[in-house]
Amino acid sequence: MDNYTIADNFSLLAKVMDIHGENSFKTKSYSSAAFTIEKLPAQLSSIPEENIFSIKGIGEAIGKKIIEQLHTGQLSLLNEYISKTPPGILEMLTIKGIGPKKISVIWKELEIESLGELLYACNENRLLLYKGFGEKTQQNIKEAIEYYLSNQGSYLYAQIENYVNEADRKIKTAFSLQQFELAGDFRRNIETIDKLEWVTNASGHEIIAFFNQQDYKIINTNETSTELKGKENLLLVFYHSSKEKFYQTLFERSCAESFLNEWSPRFPFKNTYQSEEEIFNYAGIDVIPPYIRESKEIILKAEQHQLPDVIQTNDITAIIHSHSKWSDGVNTIEEMAKAAIQKGLQYLVLSDHSKSAFYAQGLYEEKIIAQHQEIDELNIKYAPFKIFKSIESDILNDGNLDYSKEVLNSFDLVIASVHSNLKMKEDKAMMRLINAIENPYTSILGHPTGRLLLSRNGYPVDHKKLIDACAANNVVVELNAHPKRLDIDWRWINYCLEKNVLISIDPDAHTIFGFDDIRYGVLAAQKAGVTKQNNLSSFSLPEFEAFLKIQHTKRPAL
Repeated sequence: MDNYTIADNFSLLAKVMDIHGENSFKTKSYSSAAFTIEKLPAQLSSIPEENIFSIKGIGEAIGKKIIEQLHTGQLSLLNEYISKTPPGILEMLTIKGIGPKKISVIWKELEIESLGELLYACNENRLLLYKGFGEKTQQNIKEAIEYYLSNQGSYLYAQIENYVNEADRKIKTAFSLQQFELAGDFRRNIETIDKLEWVTNASGHEIIAFFNQQDYKIINTNETSTELKGKENLLLVFYHSSKEKFYQTLFERSCAESFLNEWSPRFPFKNTYQSEEEIFNYAGIDVIPPYIRESKEIILKAEQHQLPDVIQTNDITAIIHSHSKWSDGVNTIEEMAKAAIQKGLQYLVLSDHSKSAFYAQGLYEEKIIAQHQEIDELNIKYAPFKIFKSIESDILNDGNLDYSKEVLNSFDLVIASVHSNLKMKEDKAMMRLINAIENPYTSILGHPTGRLLLSRNGYPVDHKKLIDACAANNVVVELNAHPKRLDIDWRWINYCLEKNVLISIDPDAHTIFGFDDIRYGVLAAQKAGVTKQNNLSSFSLPEFEAFLKIQHTKRPAL
């Protein structure tokens, strides 16, 4: 059991106890323990048990519950509270804008025990009768529930990846005499997955017999497909194919509809193929990988032998956009530098939060001076590796950045991002963003829409106007590689490339383990045909320094 799981258990325990109206001192102690454990630099499982009690912030009672979880994988007190809490009440904790105190009122005073009931109550304005529920709060809760319910059974690509790989391995082991190949959205690297698809020459009867033993529910079965669901509430679809048509079916189930509509009338299929590659060879064009089979334009490029040499994870030369202990990161700058060096990277762009992000311990001016002194010392120690002085500056409501010109000028690079007031109307949101893009100190527009996949829609923007403004002001657009963001959406990157706007695949890392999220950004970038030349975080150290010199020419003389 890792630290994050243990911390999640304590955090959930604190919330559930709050819902039940338990002593606030106890609930706060579990909440504090969760925060402490999540920030620990070492795994609790690797620490001698007797030493756990001496960790700052971990007392005897918490220490015993940590050891219980390490031994049993369970927290019995949490299980006890969960057993006396309706499932619908626990589900409410996933809804943005409803904390434990409000859930307690919803449960005990409105006598509501499910999200469906709560949504109905919002539609009837019933929440307005209770303290703490204004009209705006009720509307936000209503929208959050509607968004949540629309995404049930969906997973982030990163969330489901291990499950898919393990399921694929088990299926192929169990059906060693039949063909099974992954298809669909997962094979195409789509960022959220609501069903997993395989093409197979096994029969529906054989598949059902196998999955009945795994406690899966049969949703539908016929001559062409079999659909099942397990405890993950994720739809598994198996498309049945003859051996002769296997690769044609795999091809058809591994591309976007617009791609297939262009392909089918132009390149009629023959009777059988021995591989997908043979389909492209027979058509006389270059092989198009599944992740880029999106539009008719890519078919034209394949005909002209002009498919892009898409970026790979090993093309990344740097970590741009990362947070240290100076704000809300877990690791020191030195730990981050060492981790980057171990990965063979050439430089690190440190970009802690600015002062308006008080919730993330954003940096006030005196802390910036101290941080820059530390960076100077580390650059001497770890040369030729280099740490650049950056900031993730909040974009304020009027589009200004978070510091004076003098302070902004002290950074090698400024990433401008929106973190608050995400419900602006499009005209105000665009005014805010355009003002920030036009600020001469802005070099990168961070996570441009602020979206959180499956949790929060991005704020409304006109993507073309946004990208046009970046092109006019020589501002890079970030492809935030965190699996919950993947923002800018890859579907708009083609327009960035048309306008010669650089992309920067950045992990937004808050721990050194977050560096690995780069891979998910690369997968998204590949779908848009991004090459390493189009990506700022693939620049060599000399190229990046040349980029900064050009950026600094935008800055006014002080």
